[in-house]
Amino acid sequence: MIPDDEVERVREMADIVAIIGEHVALKKSGADFRGPCPFHQGTHKNFSVSPRRRAYHCFVCGEGGDVFSFLMKRLGLDWPTAVRMAAQKSGIDLREVRMRREGPDPREPLWEVNGAAQAYFERVLWDDPSGQPAREYLAHREIPEESARRFGVGFAPREIGVLRAALATLGFDDDRLLEAGLLVRHEEASEPRPRFRNRIVFPIQDAAGHVVGFGGRLIGPGEPKYLNTGETPAFSKGKLLYGLHLARNPMRRTDRALIVEGYVDVLRLNTAGIEEVVAPLGTALTSDQATLVTRYSKNVFLLYDSDKAGLKATFRAGDALLANSAIVRVVSLPAGEDPDTFVQKRGREALEKEIEQSIDVFERKVQLLQRAGWFADLHRRRKAIDHLLPTLRATSDPLTRDMYVGRAAEASGLDRRLLAREITDSAGRAHGEAPPGTQVARPKTSAVPSKGAHRSNRTSRKSAGLSAERELVRAMLQVRMYVERVGERLNPDEFRDERYREIFATLIELGPDVLAEDLEAALSPPAVAALDELIAEPDAIQDFERTVQHSLTRLERRVLEERGQEINRLLSTATPEEKDGLLKAKQENSEAIRRLAESGSNA
Repeated sequence: MIPDDEVERVREMADIVAIIGEHVALKKSGADFRGPCPFHQGTHKNFSVSPRRRAYHCFVCGEGGDVFSFLMKRLGLDWPTAVRMAAQKSGIDLREVRMRREGPDPREPLWEVNGAAQAYFERVLWDDPSGQPAREYLAHREIPEESARRFGVGFAPREIGVLRAALATLGFDDDRLLEAGLLVRHEEASEPRPRFRNRIVFPIQDAAGHVVGFGGRLIGPGEPKYLNTGETPAFSKGKLLYGLHLARNPMRRTDRALIVEGYVDVLRLNTAGIEEVVAPLGTALTSDQATLVTRYSKNVFLLYDSDKAGLKATFRAGDALLANSAIVRVVSLPAGEDPDTFVQKRGREALEKEIEQSIDVFERKVQLLQRAGWFADLHRRRKAIDHLLPTLRATSDPLTRDMYVGRAAEASGLDRRLLAREITDSAGRAHGEAPPGTQVARPKTSAVPSKGAHRSNRTSRKSAGLSAERELVRAMLQVRMYVERVGERLNPDEFRDERYREIFATLIELGPDVLAEDLEAALSPPAVAALDELIAEPDAIQDFERTVQHSLTRLERRVLEERGQEINRLLSTATPEEKDGLLKAKQENSEAIRRLAESGSNA
């Protein structure tokens, strides 16, 4: 079996012009290639192959498709053989997996029960009296039935037992419904209850079209307003995009992707004829979601709200996309408008004009900083650069990054070489790496430590400090009683790894009771990746109390050692009068280090 991600990789990397060129005499015409159609045996150049869209089309007989469909139609191949041939002709090593004889995909039972639930919710919405409030809600939002049906929108009634009873008649037991997240059991002895009640239900499908979960919007007052399926073997909200199963081919065809914030935004734009649109599932765009989008197009437009929260989400999404070599533009709608309301009032043409006027995500960031006067004085200019550095570091395309560095230097008045060095050096420090060009000498075998040995010891202590940061944050995430306790002893500025510093500072700011998804939503993509790594290893710490104490001691000792180095530096240029005070400070600092060493944690 050829996995879906391998199929997409071959589709993207295959040289469609070379492969079709073996069967058609193609000549370049602008950005595309033209030749006679091999399907209706044409003699004129009505057959077009577009390397940008990775597709072909005949303007006479209407035949069209991708590289796989060409090989299937032209050579009579089945689909897997066409994929293998495209890979082989393009020099792509294709990874295949064996089909297990023991049974189908282990997620199939969840796809099946979710599909049955989706059909039930949809039937309730359109055919049952209990769906009347939901029908009125959709009518009020001016969402046509045809559009809602295209996305499989439904309604989960308020009554507790009806979903369970309806699915039981189809042979689905409670265990299956609990595993799929359709039912929840709050206490072991309690009866399971439906997760979604009195909610408009939006089915969430993977790229292949399997129903893997649901998003529910409450009808009437209450909290939470939006609720997603919990994590299951089939559903991981950070790896899915709403509407992708319908948007992926339009994304390829138009070579652009639009990202909006909500389900209704997707429906509204789709109704207006803009199909290449998706939405994350209520959280900041993750690196996995950015990878999904850029698989279909590298040209991405962000249509988020223009308020503070929307701008924050915009720039986080931009960083995740730039890390995937995307070209990212921001569409700024008028204040108070979102894609849904804007298109509803003004139509598709008005939105297309706004898209045409979109600006690069980095330029938008610079623009906002300039308008707020952040480059007006030295102190604020330093902070402005700090706002720009995450985007500069996230940008993986070298040419784009170079252009961004030039723009940042122009806006700030800084030398671009210094700015480029700051990006590289700070990124290295953030991950515990030596700056480029730094050579660490090997320690010589000698009873007397050499300079290289001292440097090696410092590197070892540096690595130990970074390890302490990681384990301290891990402990705070797993046992929240440590959040306030550690926050009283440690300052975020004492962290060297920017990812752990950000998680630590956000935990302190939001408090020990913050939900994991709310914490994730407040973090930048690099910090989210670090957070996922920490959460993925729940058994990494055996003794939380000892880990916290040991980590705190290491970090406090690091602060004292850095203070001692600073005192030594000042002593080399101090006047005789200044040396007395510095020597006293050095003695006190050494005494503090000695007390830490005697406290029981030899950091």
